Order: sequence, then structure tokens, then C-alpha cells
Amino acid sequence: MIILVVNAGSSSLKYQLIDMNDESVIAKGNCDRIGIDGHISHKTFDGRSLDEDCSFPTHTEAFMKLVETLTTGDAAVIKSMDEISAVGHRIVQGAEIFDKTTLVTDEVIRQIDDLQELAPVHNHPHALALWACKKVIPENVPQVAVFDTAFHQTMPPKAFMYGLPYEDYEKYHVRKYGFHGTSHRFVSAALAEAMGRDIKDLKIVSCHLGNGSSITAVEGGKSIDTSMGFTPLDGIVMGTRTGSVDPSAVTYVAEKHGFTPKEMSDYMNKKSGFLGVSGVSSDNRDITEASAHGDKRAQLVTEMLVYEIKKYIGSYAAAMNGLDAVLFTGGIGENAYDIREKVCKDMDFLGIKLDEKANDGLRGKLARISADDSKVEVWVVPTNEELLIARDTLALISQK
Repeated sequence: MIILVVNAGSSSLKYQLIDMNDESVIAKGNCDRIGIDGHISHKTFDGRSLDEDCSFPTHTEAFMKLVETLTTGDAAVIKSMDEISAVGHRIVQGAEIFDKTTLVTDEVIRQIDDLQELAPVHNHPHALALWACKKVIPENVPQVAVFDTAFHQTMPPKAFMYGLPYEDYEKYHVRKYGFHGTSHRFVSAALAEAMGRDIKDLKIVSCHLGNGSSITAVEGGKSIDTSMGFTPLDGIVMGTRTGSVDPSAVTYVAEKHGFTPKEMSDYMNKKSGFLGVSGVSSDNRDITEASAHGDKRAQLVTEMLVYEIKKYIGSYAAAMNGLDAVLFTGGIGENAYDIREKVCKDMDFLGIKLDEKANDGLRGKLARISADDSKVEVWVVPTNEELLIARDTLALISQK
């Protein structure tokens, strides 16, 4: 059984074709620069590739090129789209409407689009991609939506509510939603399997660290709290995002700069974080290099990041009344062993003791990096959101 996994952005259409018999990736690629000019990059499991400039006025043309590339030419991997059993879509914001993986209908697409005010960068492009897919993919091939926010719908009100008047929650749906849910669900389950434990018996802090980062308390396999909030702007400092900031500082800075609300939002989402503090880059690899050459502001970024991660681990251990494991995932979490070392340093009080030899140089591999006598296990767990979307899609269509 073959599943096509799609992750659509405002100007991109990333995809993977996965054979669910052995969960291997048959092909993957990206239709980029949609609405600008257009380009497709495509790679197959056996090393063939395609890089080509295209015309992508809309997501429909991108889907048409995706189908053409998968089924014809030198980089084809299937004979026709009839070989595909279903299409699984990553959807960022499902709000309180969607708390589980859902079969796509016209009404579901409209509901996803209606939520664009809560995720303006993501949900409208998701809806456009869903409509485009319906035009291009055979009608008998089911589409499935997997929501990033669904995993966090198990948070209790004490964790997701803000101290604003209750009417703002009732009328405008202002609350903590959390993001990266698909990743946190995948890695926490993978960790339980690696530990040989039932996830229902585990208290885990999952640290998804990348250009966008979030930390989640996973108790018994369920999210009970997470660092990202109403939007992905909240939480720890990120590549270009501020993370948590005193709201009065926001209004003060906006007034000083003469920013409109939209301009202030762009300032906090696109010009802050690693980039804004360091003045060097939004990429942690560049920050690390600048730090090694004595750049004080780059060093400050690392200190801020590590400090904030430590605080979340400690607070979530308190919220869960215990801690069995900490995991690191995402681009930084899986590869920046220096960040992992700094986070775990001086955490003995919490029962965290790192095996520096196991951690040093480890990149992108599933491995335990805590010492044998560490009361809390520490792991690196590579994430695979596309595979989880494919698994969810297969599970849902198998129920039909």
C-alpha cells in the first residue's frame, strides 16, 4: 500500500511517497516558488533525481507537475496515481474543531480555511492544496488531514487558558493551541519503544528544537502542556521568533517604532530571535561558529536558548510530579550536541546526568546519551512527521 504525504506552504508543496509495506520512502521532493515562477526538485529511492524550473501559478499546477513527475519520465516511480491508496496532508491549525485525524470532505476543507485567522501563514495554503489535490488526484483516492494541534487537545483548561476575560476565549477562541504535535507524538512513542516501556507509564519532556522550537510535557502518552501558545510565536527563543515576551514590552516597542499590529507581528516573527539578538544569523550553526570566534551576542543567544530549555524541563517535571526521560529532536535537537550538553549540565538535582562520550558528536541517530546512573534517561530521537502522517492515513482508511 502506497501513501502520498503532502505538506503545503504558501509557496511550496513538499511531498513524500511512502510504501507502507516496509515504511520506506519511494520518492520525495518539493514544488517550490508557487505563485512566483516555479521549480521542482525530486529524488527517488534508487538515486535518480530531477531539478527543473516550471510554471506554478497556483497549487493546482504544482500538483499536476507532482503527478507527472511520479508517473512519467526518467525519475518516475509508479505507473499511475491509481497505485496510490490515499493522500495524507499535514495541517497546522485544527483549533478545537479537529482533535484527531480526519477524512477530508469539501466541508472539512472549508472549515480548515475558516481557521486561517488563527494560522494565516499556513491554513489558507493548506486549503488551496486540498482543493488542488481534489482536482488532480483520482476521485476514488481518499484524502486525510492530520492536524499539528490535535495532539495538544488533551491539555487541561488550567494549561491552555490565558488570564484574559473569558469572553475572549468564548468569542474569539483565544487560548493555547500548541504546535509540532505530530512530531511530539511520533518521538514520544518512538522513545517509549526504544526504552522498552509502555508510554502510559512514562513522564517525558520532549524538546523539538529547530528554527522553530517547542517543548512539550507528555504524561502517559498525552500532551498536558506545551511551550508554543495561541501561535507558534510563544515559548523559547527561536531562529527569527522572540519566544515569550512581556505583552507590555510588545506595545511599548510597537509605539517606539510606530508599528501597526501587522508590522509588529512581522518584527517579532521574522526579525527577532537568534537573528535579532545576535545580528549574525537565524541559523544555529552560524551562531555556534560566531560564538567560537568570540562574538558576545552570538554567545548570548546560546545562553538564552539553553537557559529557557532548562526552565521548561524543570517546570514540566513539576507539573507532572516526576520525570522519566528527556528527549531531543528537530534540526538543533538531533545535531547540536553542544546545546544538549549545556542543557543537561548542572541538572543533577533533577536526576539528569549526561554521558558526555555518548553525546559528543552524535548527530541524527536514535541513542541514549545519559549516564548509566542517571535517574532520568536522556535520548536523541530523530523525528519523522511524514511517516506518522502516513501511518495515521493508513489507519483511518483501513477503518472504512
